[in-house]
This record gives sequence, C-alpha cells and structure tokens, in this order.
Amino acid sequence: MAFQGIIRLSLDSPEHAICVLGTEICLDLSRCAPQKCEFFTVSSSSGVLVDIHNAVPVTTSEDPAMTRWSLSEPMDVLVKMTSPSPAIDGDKVLVSYYEPDEDVPMATAELYLTGIVVSLDVDIYRSGQVEMASDKQAKKNWIWGPSGWGAILLVNCSPPDMVQLTDKRTTKVFFAEEVKNLSQMMLNVQGPACILKNHRLVLHTSEEESEKARVYRPQEGSSSTFELVLGPGRHTYTFAPLESHLKETFYVEAIEFPSADFSGLISYSVSLVEESQDPSIPETLVHKDTVVFRVAPCIFTPSTQMPLEVYLCKELQVQGFVSAVVELSEKSNSQVASVYEDPSRLGRWLQNEMAFCYTQAPHKTISLVLDTPRVLKLEDFPMKYSLSPGVGYVIQCTKDHRVASIDSIGNLMVSPPVKVGGKEHPLGRILIGSSFYPSEESRTMSKALRDFLCAQQVQAPVELFSDWLMTGHVDEFMCFVPTRDKSEGEKGFRLLLASPSSCYKLFQEKQKEGYGDMPLFEDVREGQLLSNRREAKTINQLLADENMRKQNDYVEKCINLNREVLRRELGLVERDIIDVPQLFCLEQLMNVPSSQRTKKLYARPYFPSLLRVIVMGKDLGIPKPFGPQIKGTCCLEEKVSELLEPLGFKCTFINDFDCYLTEIGDFCACANIRRVPFAFKWWRMMPQTQA
Repeated sequence: MAFQGIIRLSLDSPEHAICVLGTEICLDLSRCAPQKCEFFTVSSSSGVLVDIHNAVPVTTSEDPAMTRWSLSEPMDVLVKMTSPSPAIDGDKVLVSYYEPDEDVPMATAELYLTGIVVSLDVDIYRSGQVEMASDKQAKKNWIWGPSGWGAILLVNCSPPDMVQLTDKRTTKVFFAEEVKNLSQMMLNVQGPACILKNHRLVLHTSEEESEKARVYRPQEGSSSTFELVLGPGRHTYTFAPLESHLKETFYVEAIEFPSADFSGLISYSVSLVEESQDPSIPETLVHKDTVVFRVAPCIFTPSTQMPLEVYLCKELQVQGFVSAVVELSEKSNSQVASVYEDPSRLGRWLQNEMAFCYTQAPHKTISLVLDTPRVLKLEDFPMKYSLSPGVGYVIQCTKDHRVASIDSIGNLMVSPPVKVGGKEHPLGRILIGSSFYPSEESRTMSKALRDFLCAQQVQAPVELFSDWLMTGHVDEFMCFVPTRDKSEGEKGFRLLLASPSSCYKLFQEKQKEGYGDMPLFEDVREGQLLSNRREAKTINQLLADENMRKQNDYVEKCINLNREVLRRELGLVERDIIDVPQLFCLEQLMNVPSSQRTKKLYARPYFPSLLRVIVMGKDLGIPKPFGPQIKGTCCLEEKVSELLEPLGFKCTFINDFDCYLTEIGDFCACANIRRVPFAFKWWRMMPQTQA
C-alpha cells in the first residue's frame, strides 16, 4: 500500500491507499464507469472530505451523497482526510454509477483510505509559536512583507571559545538562556502502528545548506544537552524504526549570516519511505514535507536610536574622556561597561573595527558585536570578554589589514528611517565610505564586506566618498542626531555636516568684531600641540593662510559631493542639514608603517572634530575644539550650541585634548554604544539591495 497522487478506481476490487493529512488525492472515475452510465454519486465516511471541481450537479438534494454529477463533463474529484485513521482502511469513499432515469446504481467502486499525519512544522506565521500550516505548499516558500510568511533562524553569535561542547561531533551543551535563541521545528507522525512500522522516516537537507545551520534534538533525561542531527558534514538523519506515533521538537540555529554566496534560505524536509518486502523492489517515497527558514539579517542601528550601553577603552590618556562619558550615560540612563586596554593596545580602535548591531526573530532579539579585525590573532582581544551577558560576538573577516585601511565595519554609518521617492526604508540605509574611482593610492571597502552588507537586504547600502580623509571613515565629516519631531515635512532627525566655509564665515565675523588676535588652542599645553603638529595660530593668521584656504576648498568640494549623494539617496532637503563649522588640513598618513605611506595627502581635522559626536538621546558629547576665546567663551562651542540647543539638545564639550593625539585618534574611537533596536520588524518590509 502506497500513497498515490491519482487513484484509478476499479469495479473488480476495492482500491486501498494511504492519505497524508494536508494532501489531496485525485480520483479517476471515468475509466471504470460502465458504458451505459451517464451519472455518478460520491459518498464518504465522516473523516473524509470530497471536493468536485469544474462540474455542475445534474440533480441536487439536501444529502450531498445523493447529488448526481454528469460523467460527460471533465472534472476533478479531490479527496482529503480530516483526521488520522484509527486502523488500516479505517475510512472509505464509495462512487456509484447510474444509467439515465434509474434510481438504483448499476455499479459501485470502493476506495479504502488510511489517514496518517506526517508533518514538519515551524513558526510559519511569525507569531513566536510553532503552528501547523493550513497550506502545506505555503511552508515551501518564504515571503517578505506584512502579509508574508515563513520561519526565521538566528545566527549563533557566541564566540567559538565560549561554546560548551561535550563531543564536537555529536552533542552540545546549551545554557537555558541560549535555548531561547534557537528556532523550533516540530515533527508529528501519526497513524496505525502496523502501517508505520513498515516505513522509514528521514530528516534531511541539501549538502550545501547543511553547512549553514545546525539541527539538534534534546537528549533524553537532560534539559541542556542536545544531540546534533543535521549540520556541517551531515545532511541526513534516519530515525529508529517507527513503532507508534512520533512527536518531537527539534532546535535549529544558523551558523552564518547571509552573504554574497548564501541567500539566507535553508530548507528542511522529512520523508516517509515505505520499505519493500521484496529485495528486488526499491523503497517507495510515500510523502515528503518541507519547511523553509530564512536566516535573520544583521541590522545596524543609527545614532538616533536611544543608547542602552556604552563600552569604553580605559587607559590613562583618556581618563577625562571616560569620566565625561560616564556622566553623559547617567543622564540617559544607559549602562557603562569598561573595556580595559590589552598589551597590543587595540582597544583604542574600539569603534574603528567593530559595530554594535542586532539580529531578530519573532521569538528573540540578540544584540551583537560585528568585528572586522585588523589583527588576525584575536584570542586576547578584550572586547569579546567584556560584553554583557546575552550580547554576541561575530567576526567578519576582511582582506585589507593595514592600519590606514578603510576596509572595516568602522567605515559604516546608518541613517535613520527615511522615505525616498515613495519607497520606505524603515530600518534606515547603511552608508559606507569608498574611493569612488580607482587609482594607485586609492583605498576602498572590500567587495566581500560590501557584498555582505548588501546581502542582509534590509538597509540598502549607499556609497559615499571618504578616501580623501586620513582615516577614511564617513563619521569624520557627518553625524545624525534625533529631533523626535515627526510633524509634516519633518523627518525626526538632522544631518550634521562638516563645513569649512561655515568656519571661515564665523572667523571672519569675529575678525570684523575686533577679535582677530585671539588664538586657537590657547589652553592646550605646548607638548600636546607639538605631538599633533599644531601651533596656536590666531584668527588673523588662519584667515591669511592661503594654502590652508586651498586645502579647505578641496575638502568643501569633497563634502559637497557627498551632500548631493545624501540628499538624493536619503530624500533630504536643505532644512534637514545643519552645517557645522570645521577646518581641515592635508597631511601624509600618520601612525602607519613606512611601507604604507604614500605621497598623497589626506584631510585631517585641524582642531578636534566637532562631528565626532557621542549621541545619547538629547545629550551630546562633543569634542572640545579649543577655538578662539571670545569674552571667555569658545566661539566654536558657542556657534555649535546656537545650532543645536534650539532643537532641544544639551551640548557637553569634553575637555580632553589627549584624545586627539595622533597615537590614539579622535575620542569617539575609544567608545562604542549599543543602542535600542528598531521597533519595526524587518520581515514586514520588502527586500532591498544597494542603490
């Protein structure tokens, strides 16, 4: 006895078939119909539903079994079961054939059915609970959007050396909290025991997809130890012979995020195979049920999201900075976690090499650090050991490990949610720095990393021109701050852009007011200035420096090029942009091995960058620029406050010039912030790619 998609009825003897709940059997009525018969009726037991399509009843009655149908019209007679049968042949269908004007059937064909359940189920409706799908075919597809469906997998973000293994090949120990990160997949097999014992059950996926995720089943007698049944190197799992009903929950985790070589889709199937009693006859597939998961993307948060936790590089040179950020965090009710400096002194680049992001399924949201390390040996890197419980750590390797490289996740910023040309970007858009055009000295983010960002499909990346900057990162000339104003025409944020012309305009105003002799860096020690190759020039001297003016004209052109890209790709208008006074100077690459130095000059902020803002809601931590003191107040600080405080911001200028030292970099590189995830669920949007 085997499942058949089409059953050809016979008048000579009853037909027998297995019917899996959720599937339909098509009955072939015409081949066995007696020649003189023109009509038929269908009756069935209570556990069977019969649907007749593409036909009009010839006569009707209150009893569906007495409704007559014409054999001359093409039709589909479909049979399906509503519950598993208690015994073999526990349900039946009778088809009776009639001659014209006769009330007694001339012949009757019999079909005996055995209903069984073979179902593999997941959280197809994204409710956080596993449910049996009403449509088995729907489980085979994954659909985006508010009306979409399909289950979701989370990537295991635990550092490899923190995973508790009992046997690397077969078992794994999960902490109770870790089990909540896993997606459930339920297998349900029901039917008469005498039928099931002659069948074999196989759980399987493709060899390629088995490398992307792991499937576990709990071991008997243990709530924390799980047996690995599918994963790298094993794409099939055969169950023990079926003696009776089987109902079991499996737990699934992804191994990697979507990428250029991995769409993020993983399918699993369970196949019920009838074993032949004759060695010369092969086994027969009775039924196959398939479900599809999509691996949840890596989602980055913009500075406009509220802070949850601040991570700091703690070393002697930046103690003033650390104290100021701790004070800011207290105002925003966010926690501070200190990251202590390691012997190789990599912590100072906390923000340049890694980014906080999150991944999300209906049942769980996981914060994680995505690290693109410059140094390949990570065993002693302090960041992953300083993460709060529940925060994951994932490495995304890049090709360019030079100190001056812009091939890192630090060369990334995220816009707040925007609407562009009628298209919604509810999770914002990723902004990455690039060289825009190739040259012998150009630097760019590797294709592998760019492809990884595009493959997440939820924050369509935009390339900006950043190779003109010394560090080459987009956050050196721009920043987003939240305004929380969602009235008509307002986007709820402002884009801060560095503006040399605004700075020159401010200094010219102060010169006209008679303050041309006021110097920059008045309160900075001479040794600190020498370390940065700066000197305490006056406003008059800066305005008279033609070479400095040419350099900033060049910088202004680079920023304006990006300004147009941002306006176009984020749907911005001029009122969404605030020009922040900032000067730059062109210098050779510093703090790099001589082999990496070039003749090309790169822009570096002339005074600590006012764009490297630590955004803590309405509280902003801004590098103290040490500008000219006018009546006891730094005119640069005063100007920035005039621009931002009317929008409700409180500006704190952090007085720690040591953070500006060439050896360390701007102080934002010494901190990283974990922020509140978006309220919008990524699976409710339509997929996006690079613009």
